Amino acid sequence: MLETSARLLRLLSLLQTPRDWTGTDLAERLEVDVRTVRRDIDKLRNLGYPVDATPGVAGYRLGAGAKLPPLLLDDDEAVAVAIGLRTAAGGTITGIEDSSLRALTKLEQVLPSRLRHRVSLLQSVTVTVRDGGPTVDPDTLTAIAGAIRDSHRLRFDYRSHDGTASLRATEPHRLAHAGRRWYLIGWDVDRADWRTYRVDRLHPRIPTGPRFTPREPPETDLSGYLSRGVSDSPYRYSARITLAVPAETAADRIAPTVGVIEAVDTETCVLRTGSNSLDELAVYVATFGFPFRVHEPPELIAHIRELTARLAESVN
Repeated sequence: MLETSARLLRLLSLLQTPRDWTGTDLAERLEVDVRTVRRDIDKLRNLGYPVDATPGVAGYRLGAGAKLPPLLLDDDEAVAVAIGLRTAAGGTITGIEDSSLRALTKLEQVLPSRLRHRVSLLQSVTVTVRDGGPTVDPDTLTAIAGAIRDSHRLRFDYRSHDGTASLRATEPHRLAHAGRRWYLIGWDVDRADWRTYRVDRLHPRIPTGPRFTPREPPETDLSGYLSRGVSDSPYRYSARITLAVPAETAADRIAPTVGVIEAVDTETCVLRTGSNSLDELAVYVATFGFPFRVHEPPELIAHIRELTARLAESVN
């Protein structure tokens, strides 16, 4: 009886994953025959769990029902959730720290001692370095997500990087999280072009606007589009710099929101980045620690020559 109960819990855990399971797949995972799987499926249904059979492939999945099934996690899943909650506690969403710590406390109370030890060990040797930058209101994220889901135009007050305030009207397409910042990718109605907006700089106006027909995205690779949009185009100076290292080496040092890296060959790559300050660009590229050559803009080339001469004179 104990073995059967444990197997039912394992079966329920498998069915909670978002996929269709064939009877053969479940039998292999549970180390039983297909007939036993069918009997166990019937037992779960008798207990009130809506296990749906997928037509055509003789598969199973857990459907939505009136009863909330227990949340079943294996060891690695439980540790992953705990680590994720701990990481989120230092995240970029307003209020998420308290919510994450409360959820983590509840999870740790029900973890077996062996897993609690693994989580505690990791926490005891980890130092969290907080970003200190602006956070995003979760209500703002929810409002944007709802407008994307319902294909509703979104109007919002927006503050650009230089502090200029404006009212924007967009057809929102996707939210993007780049580690430290949240961005909205959308079609700007007034400018008739795709734009990228910092979510922490916008305040939605409610209610949302009329429905729209979603457009084809500006690129298939939205992550690459976002990197180019936030690292180069918004700034006064756009730089193109050849780095004498493989693209993989450069990517270890340069975040995708700072610059776009394009491989030239196995030994070199090109960095495209931007800034409103020539001093900031010059100092940034000088700290890479590997050889580079600046191609543009000409203002940056002249500025680096001037800085080089000034620094040389200071040590003579």
